[in-house]
Amino acid sequence: QVQLVESGGGLVQPGGSLRLSCAVSGSISSILIMGWYRQAPGKQRELVARISRGGGSTNYTDSVKGRFTISRDNAKNTMYLQMNSLKPEDTAVYYCNAASLTLAYWGQGTQVTVSS
Repeated sequence: QVQLVESGGGLVQPGGSLRLSCAVSGSISSILIMGWYRQAPGKQRELVARISRGGGSTNYTDSVKGRFTISRDNAKNTMYLQMNSLKPEDTAVYYCNAASLTLAYWGQGTQVTVSS
C-alpha cells in the first residue's frame, strides 16, 4: 500500500504562485511514475503533469507548459508542483497520484483557487 498526502493549496491572485507538495509513505519502492491531476467543478479529472521514477522524464498538459514544474525528491519521499503565473482557469482540486505496475493510488486532494 501507498499513502499520499497533499499540501500547499490555497487562495492566490491571478499571476501568483503556489507550490504543492505530496508526501509519500508505504511501499514506495513499488512506485514507477507519479503525477498531479486536477478536477474543476463540473469537469472531468485531468492530468496536469507526471514524472518518472528517477525524475528524468516529465510530461505536462499543454495549458500549463512553461508555467508549472513537477519535481520529486526521492530522499524526502516527496513530489512537488511549482505553479507560477496562475490563472483563474487553474482553479481546481489538485490530486497526487502514484502508479505501480498494477495499482494506482490517490491523495485526498488540495484546493487551489485563483481569484482576485
